[in-house]
Amino acid sequence: MKRLVMIAAVLLVAACQPVPEKGDYGFGNEPAPVAVPESPAAADCLARGGRMQPVGRLQTMQCVTPYADAGKRCTDSDQCAGECRTPDVTVRPAQGAAAVGQCQADSNRFGCFTRVEDGKAEATLCVD
Repeated sequence: MKRLVMIAAVLLVAACQPVPEKGDYGFGNEPAPVAVPESPAAADCLARGGRMQPVGRLQTMQCVTPYADAGKRCTDSDQCAGECRTPDVTVRPAQGAAAVGQCQADSNRFGCFTRVEDGKAEATLCVD
């Protein structure tokens, strides 16, 4: 019994940790830094002007690179480095309706969006 009490006391003391102050990545508004292991993929990503970041529902680390034509008006993805998408996420045009889009900002393929091809909206797609 004495041994059990001693083990419980040691575990209790080991579990005590100081409460982080605001800004210590626990209670403040600052985002926690993303630890990216040094790898050839991360170095290549950085060299291409991208950054490794967690994406999708599983928050897997992927290289996300910005596109130079981000936000440019378009009516087809052939006019963009990425895809031509409708800019407003709250009001989506009906599939097949005439639409004008904007070139996507970066290579992140996750989220909900409506592609514009040949000046017409395609079905809204959510990728997670």
